[in-house]
Amino acid sequence: MKILIADKFPEHWQNVLAQNNEVTFAPKLDENTLPDEIKDNEILIVRSTKVTPAVIDAGKALKLIIRAGAGYDTIDTAYAAKKGIAVCNCPGTNSLAVAELAMALMLALDRRIYNNVRDLRDGKWNKSEYSKARGIFGKKLGIFGFGNIGKAVAKRAVAFGLELYVYDPYAKDEVLAQFNAKRVNDVYELAKTVDIITVHLPSTEETKGLFNKKFFDAMKDGAYFINTARGNLVNTKDLVEVLKAGKIRAALDVYENEPATDTVFDKTVFEGLENFYGTHHIGASTDQAQDAVAEMAVQIVSEYGKSKTFLHKVN
Repeated sequence: MKILIADKFPEHWQNVLAQNNEVTFAPKLDENTLPDEIKDNEILIVRSTKVTPAVIDAGKALKLIIRAGAGYDTIDTAYAAKKGIAVCNCPGTNSLAVAELAMALMLALDRRIYNNVRDLRDGKWNKSEYSKARGIFGKKLGIFGFGNIGKAVAKRAVAFGLELYVYDPYAKDEVLAQFNAKRVNDVYELAKTVDIITVHLPSTEETKGLFNKKFFDAMKDGAYFINTARGNLVNTKDLVEVLKAGKIRAALDVYENEPATDTVFDKTVFEGLENFYGTHHIGASTDQAQDAVAEMAVQIVSEYGKSKTFLHKVN
């Protein structure tokens, strides 16, 4: 089979695929250049590269698109289905990596790690200022979304002594009970209740823009808001307004408008906000996670090659 890998992919797993297939590795392709390169490849593997109708139409031999990760909102799954092309993902493989980043951002906000490091590098010794931190032990943590990542966060949060509250209509009571987590069915009630919020929801019509002015206004003064899920869940304008007012602290790994490649990010959005921390959409970017993702992608290719079955098909 001919396979095009249009994103980063561990070399070891490239070699595994190449043992029985013709593999092209082109990690710098994007949605604009991909249509010219997809040619007669039967399988396309991507991470964050967008797969648009133009890409799908250009793939005359395309039968399978693999999202080397969990979320697949960058792929037009409906159009792919219309064209008879399966889309498969790799669920659960990056859960630990995202959970680790969520916990890191939680602690960074509380101890103002970035501000500490920046001032120290600038030769400013300000121990009296940075000795002021609340600590997270005994605080109430609100987890939006209790899938693989939400549960991984919960496991770590319990070790830190946090009290857990969960919003997820699909979470089973017995699963919540394993973490002694309390279910809250109203998003604004949860916002009012907790000291820290971490978001692990998928991007759907119901969740897009869920975190907006009404939500942020409901949050406690001084609360922390963390999003390592999907950028379009948050209304950026509303978040910036509440940050400028000094009501909360926030940390984001994902954004409404992200550069398609390694280009300049619009720094004016969050410029000057001392209560904002941001990372470069790196939640799943650990060696451990990428190896697990690639292994599952190879498994999907193998099953398709042997029996034309589609593991973890999402469309």
